[in-house]
Amino acid sequence: MSDEVERRRAPRVIAIANQKGGVGKTTTAINLGTALAAIRQKVAIIDLDPQGNASTGLGVPPQDRKLTAYDVLIEGDPLSSALVKTVVPGLSIIPSDQLLSGVELELADDQRRSYRLKRAIDKSLTDLKGEALDYILIDCPPSLNVLTVNSLTAADSILVPLQCEFFALEGLSQLLRTVDRVRGHLNSRLDIQGVVLTMYDSRNNLSAEVAADVREHFGDKVYKTMIPRNVRVSEAPSVGKPVLLYDLQCSGSQAYISLAKEIVQQERKRRREEQGEIA
Repeated sequence: MSDEVERRRAPRVIAIANQKGGVGKTTTAINLGTALAAIRQKVAIIDLDPQGNASTGLGVPPQDRKLTAYDVLIEGDPLSSALVKTVVPGLSIIPSDQLLSGVELELADDQRRSYRLKRAIDKSLTDLKGEALDYILIDCPPSLNVLTVNSLTAADSILVPLQCEFFALEGLSQLLRTVDRVRGHLNSRLDIQGVVLTMYDSRNNLSAEVAADVREHFGDKVYKTMIPRNVRVSEAPSVGKPVLLYDLQCSGSQAYISLAKEIVQQERKRRREEQGEIA
């Protein structure tokens, strides 16, 4: 089997999730996807949050969302039909809309409802119209519902944005219990991709204390890169652009580029280890 065929069949599927809202989850999905594309990775984002903020933040207005994640999950449309190209070369998105908020009720009688997204992604590996994806990033809603469970069931790993605040570790503990339950019942291969510290303020002692506590608990699962509080990151969604297009030189943009490089290096190391085990 050629390297190109293998690459096409196995994009890394990463769920970006945290049950706590306001931690920079969607911001991370948008800007990590952009940064990965900037270093020549082919990326698709699945916007699985009914608010559709990732879609808006990448400049996809509601009128251009002909097919959405709702159509993929409920109607069975293929991922390739719902993919929308963004202003970032190499980055596409499956947009979201408010219809996703009714998925819980619509799937109430489906005993295998947790596998809907996994089936769609598995099928997509043969119908993505020649798109050789390296990464699929799933932007999860900030709650534990059928959409989040679908994401964790479909994913190879979970990336956890963690705000540098007092209750950070408490929220993370809850999420890790959820991951354990999903791993035990729905997706045994689910791994912790890593924890990324967000909204870090170097002038604030609390940020440093939280960062130290998280690193003490989770060791090398915590990325070296920390995403700083940065007004340019906050402004970028208002113009429908990732911060890397809005202001490449700002500290937020540079942090996401650094995070993307860490993740690519991490993936290369993982693949080498897997090949070593197979050999």
